[in-house]
Amino acid sequence: MSVLHLLGSGGDGGAETYFVDLVSALHRAGVAEACAIRRHAARTAALSEAGVVSQTYGFGGPLDLLTRPRIAAWGRRMDAKVMVAWMNRAGRHTPAGPWKRVGRLGGYYSLKYYRGFDHLVGNTRDIVSWVIAQGWPSDRVSYIPNFAGGPDETAPVARSSLDTPEGAPLLLGMGRLHDSKAHDVSLKALTRIPDAHLWIAGAGGLEGKLKAMAIALGVDDRVRFLGWRQDAAALYRAADVCVFPSRFEPLGNVVIQAWANGLPVVAADSQGPGALIRDGEDGFLIPIDDADALADRVKAVLADPMLRIRLIQNGHARVEAEFSEAAVVDEWRHLFSRLGEA
Repeated sequence: MSVLHLLGSGGDGGAETYFVDLVSALHRAGVAEACAIRRHAARTAALSEAGVVSQTYGFGGPLDLLTRPRIAAWGRRMDAKVMVAWMNRAGRHTPAGPWKRVGRLGGYYSLKYYRGFDHLVGNTRDIVSWVIAQGWPSDRVSYIPNFAGGPDETAPVARSSLDTPEGAPLLLGMGRLHDSKAHDVSLKALTRIPDAHLWIAGAGGLEGKLKAMAIALGVDDRVRFLGWRQDAAALYRAADVCVFPSRFEPLGNVVIQAWANGLPVVAADSQGPGALIRDGEDGFLIPIDDADALADRVKAVLADPMLRIRLIQNGHARVEAEFSEAAVVDEWRHLFSRLGEA
């Protein structure tokens, strides 16, 4: 079975990071595969380090008439049996051919980009239900969640390297600097947790606005904007609580990664986190845009060591039962095998 993964994004984000994670895991499991990606030096290097062959293509707009036939030619040379399109731009450029076409959906994407595809995969059950509600045949869509990368020998990021006191409670916010991620809610909550520091890992157009807001709120001396980071596990392992107040979040991979790395999480009750977290058992859910509730739940976790331990243990159990690398890779291998035989 030969699989070609397509990723047309040239940016950095959760989906792009997970693309490398899953492709690497499939390679470790013995899947014969390669990647067609947009030019991105760090992603090319990461795939090469994982032992996965990749080639770069333009993945441009409607006037790009070269990417699709060039990918088709490569697919024929490698005798591809399945092509997997990650997000809409890749879907638009995935050529028809003797292979099966699969769209991997991490959100509520327009299905026009996947017309003629043989199968879709949603990484939440709600996305799968939504796809079927759009008229897609139920026997041609599958639910396969993201897996969580468990803790390894990576050491926590040294707090001193980011001018953060060792004894201070440390909150970690992960995600693009975009309005949907609601980092502004975390900044407001920080005003009610006077001893805590906040690391925000992510890049995006709101950086200037968020920094100005931190100054206006009087918390800028306790906030560190880290930019885009490749050492997520080390960040999780350095913090005390993960804050994830996203206003819109189809999945909430941050929740799964926090569980895997032993970090309790407080999240807004948006679609993804609301479906993942069992409130009070393996995390806490708060109303969207409620900075006071976020502060209250964080303070409760910080004040109660036994509560913190219980949240961490239950989160770890969820990962082992539902989001382990082995289980997710097996699901993908089964799907590839079934499509290859169809």
